[in-house]
Amino acid sequence: MALFGNAHTVDPVSAQQDYARLLGNGERVHAAYLLIRDTILFTDRRLILVDKQGITGKKVEYHSIPYRSITHFAVETAGTFDLDAELKIWISGTPTPVEKTFTKGVDIYEVQAILTQFVAR
Repeated sequence: MALFGNAHTVDPVSAQQDYARLLGNGERVHAAYLLIRDTILFTDRRLILVDKQGITGKKVEYHSIPYRSITHFAVETAGTFDLDAELKIWISGTPTPVEKTFTKGVDIYEVQAILTQFVAR
């Protein structure tokens, strides 16, 4: 759940450096978004979800989703009273989608376009 409108884009070069230990040889970050404490990375090979957990955020789960595993996805735009936009991603063999919430600081259409670029290959 996103609060306080903190969602924003992250410079891909900075994300490349910050998450270099997660990336394979030659893998490149094309886009990155910070959602309060969590981060979403779009690389040329996969989608990486960085989920900081607990009060301190020291415990981190890194969820890697190869683009070929994404069966479909949906975006829900923000409304008048619901100010958050949502991205839902269905992964092969999983009935429940992965859901991420974006506040108005992120253009959900841009997120959808980036995901389309990699999933539709």
